[in-house]
Amino acid sequence: MDHVATEPSPTTPLFSAGLEARTHASEVILNGTKAAYWTYEPVGVTPETRTILVIHGFRGDHHGLLRVADQLPEMRLIMPDLPGFGSSAAFVGAEHSVERYGRFISDLMEALGLGPDTVLLGHSFGSIVASHFVAAHPGAVSELILVNPIAAPALEGSKGLMTKLAILYYEAAARLPRRLGQGLLRSQLIVRAMSETMAKTRDKQLRRFVHAQHSAYFSAFADRESLLEAFKASVGSNVAEVARSLTLPVLLIAGEKDEIAALPDQHKLLAVLPDAYLDVIPDVGHLIHYETPEPAADFIRCFLKDHSA
Repeated sequence: MDHVATEPSPTTPLFSAGLEARTHASEVILNGTKAAYWTYEPVGVTPETRTILVIHGFRGDHHGLLRVADQLPEMRLIMPDLPGFGSSAAFVGAEHSVERYGRFISDLMEALGLGPDTVLLGHSFGSIVASHFVAAHPGAVSELILVNPIAAPALEGSKGLMTKLAILYYEAAARLPRRLGQGLLRSQLIVRAMSETMAKTRDKQLRRFVHAQHSAYFSAFADRESLLEAFKASVGSNVAEVARSLTLPVLLIAGEKDEIAALPDQHKLLAVLPDAYLDVIPDVGHLIHYETPEPAADFIRCFLKDHSA
């Protein structure tokens, strides 16, 4: 099933006044690794209230999904910083691989008492982690939501050259003397160039917000070694690898102008998923979570209502 959203209004406030009151910050130690997570409690529990575990993308942290959480006040959202990013420490004695991040999801769900009625949501790299986790743990969650899903191999097709250049960038930064390597990875010039490329909104206020978010949080990684491992994981896997094993209801939310997770690849992914829906938001690229959280939240709400039974 394929839907297309209408264009959202660019005048929507960036955050509601009630978001802070819903927010609770916590920490948990999982196999020796400190993990920070945030819970956004629902404003009144209704039959539609669900618990959604949210997995952010590469080099992001929980801040990236705040606008989506804000648009779902009737839901309970739990949003960790993945180990190695944000306020979470890097894994202790383990590689930052898709499989290891999947184990992190399993450990976190067990620690927080999250049962099989939980909804799992992943954005970008988080879509890879979430889908591979579900494929390896059938029945662990009830529905899977993938925003800007990585639907095809990053080293193939038109984006293959850019991916190879990015690999060289991360490998060079890992080999340089520590101070130079860290400076290269945290270069605000490079972060801004990335942000300018991905942002598609024409709203000046929202565009400034996107750039400020990337400037503030895109460099909040633990160390360059874990960052390189996570980057290689992000370009070495994709959702399509495990698509046929995802037998639960799956929602794909795609950006019409996404150059990282291209729309034709989303249609190919949709065709092989056993029980899936594709919703497309126009005039947005890989930053649905920043630029168009309102239609994304509407699609999530409708999808979960349709599968509440």
